[in-house]
Amino acid sequence: MAYWLVKSEPSVWSWDQQVAKGAKGEAWTGVRNFTARQNLVSMKKGDKAFFYHSNEGKEIVGIAEIIKEAYPDPTDKTGKFVCVDIKADKPLKTPVTMAAIKAEKKLADMALVKYSRLSVQPVTAEEWKLVCKMGGM
Repeated sequence: MAYWLVKSEPSVWSWDQQVAKGAKGEAWTGVRNFTARQNLVSMKKGDKAFFYHSNEGKEIVGIAEIIKEAYPDPTDKTGKFVCVDIKADKPLKTPVTMAAIKAEKKLADMALVKYSRLSVQPVTAEEWKLVCKMGGM
C-alpha cells in the first residue's frame, strides 16, 4: 500500500462533504498540475491518503481511501488530466496542523513542507506513522 496526501480548501470541498458521500465516495477532480497528475496515476485502489484542509485551517483532518484508480477527469476539456475516486475512511482524533508538522524535525523532508503548493503528494510510510500518531491514531 502507498500513502498520499490530497488537499482541498474546505470552502470548496471539505472533509465533512467527503464524509457525507459515504461508501460511494467522490471523484477527486480539478487537478491541473502535471506532478500532481502523475501522483494520481500512481495511486492504486486501497491506498490511503491524508485529507488536508488548505488555505483555511491548514491541517490534516482525516484519512481517505482510494476506491477507483485514475481515469479521465470529466472536468478537463483538454483531456490531459485524470482523477481518482476517494472515500472518507476516518477522521483524525486531533487534526494535525501545518505548524505542528513544521515543528517536527522528522517531517522536515515531507512533501507537504517542501512542496506546499502541490495538491496531490506522496507520503512515506514513516511520515504516515508519525502523522497518525500526532493525530491520536
